[in-house]
Amino acid sequence: MAITIKKVSSKSELKKFIRFNYFMYKDNPYSVPDLFDDMLNTFNKKKNSAFEFCEADYFLAYRDGKIVGRIAAIINKRANEAWNKKDVRFGWIDYIDDLEVSAALLKAVEDWGKERGMDHIIGPLGFTDFDAEGMLIEGYDQLSTMATTYNYPYYPEHMVKHGYEKDADWVEFKINVPDEMPERYTRIAELIMKKYNLRIKKYTSSKKIAADYGQEIFKLMNEAYSPLYGFAPLSQGQIDQYVKMYLPIMDLRMISLIVDENDQLVAVGLSMPSLSEALQKAKGRLLPLGWFHLVKSLFLKRPKTLDLLLVAVKPEYQNKGVNALLFYDLLPIYQQMGFKDAESNPELEHNGKIQAQWSAFDPVQHKRRRAYIKEIS
Repeated sequence: MAITIKKVSSKSELKKFIRFNYFMYKDNPYSVPDLFDDMLNTFNKKKNSAFEFCEADYFLAYRDGKIVGRIAAIINKRANEAWNKKDVRFGWIDYIDDLEVSAALLKAVEDWGKERGMDHIIGPLGFTDFDAEGMLIEGYDQLSTMATTYNYPYYPEHMVKHGYEKDADWVEFKINVPDEMPERYTRIAELIMKKYNLRIKKYTSSKKIAADYGQEIFKLMNEAYSPLYGFAPLSQGQIDQYVKMYLPIMDLRMISLIVDENDQLVAVGLSMPSLSEALQKAKGRLLPLGWFHLVKSLFLKRPKTLDLLLVAVKPEYQNKGVNALLFYDLLPIYQQMGFKDAESNPELEHNGKIQAQWSAFDPVQHKRRRAYIKEIS
């Protein structure tokens, strides 16, 4: 039967779009499902602040009345302006192992982008860097994380056969949490604090940290990440949204803030217990018992693995050893909390500044992701 591509035009179709991923990976031991309600909010123009500068549509592929694939088409106008490009992004792509299906899905996004004046298609990418990026090309036998997606090995094979080429790669590392603080980190941290008059600031109240530094954390991200692939500065609406979304659920012990003598934020490290196994048990749902598995991992019986969500250092303090202060603060906490290893989450393969900081922790690169690009004809 021929493939039919249909644009999602109702809430019921959007639910089918989201659930198709759960159907594809329900028995896969490495895939970590997104929370269904979070996905509904992500694709909702009224609830996702990225729609201040993004345009998007979602497509489903049908064969003989059955869904066999999905894809999102996105134009991030802010990113295109920042990088002087005319790119349409494809994201949230899933398909059965059938070249006709994947070709039809990608063609739908190419045509959608061409109608809007775009000249290249890139992806997988989301609305912003807070969405999952890249298609897995190495590490199919490794557990995914809350911040990433899993895909079958045939996905990248399809991309190559359809004429797509590499645009960027991200690598991920499994990092050892040592039993003792590496001596050189202690030495460097104490030297840096004295030399630049810096100090570590901790909080015990989510409301207090949000009020004092919530805005500054994400503004610092805008500064630190601006040179990175495809990055577009977070809008004020996004910053407000993320402060409300993330800080209340964080274990504040696992947040490290480095400030100068004027209490201005210089660096931040955010981490949390891995929610991968909890999300698998929740099966993408908070109700009836999904919430329990998440709360258990966050506060009751923590896993042995933690997720390093982000590290951001003010540009003028980069390459000055400030990262050592973050480890100086956080490593003893990780040890006390019983963590044995950490997931770095995706880092651009050529981002030597970030990867150099793991050298003391026996890093093992265990995953690689790729963004593809193709000229729209």
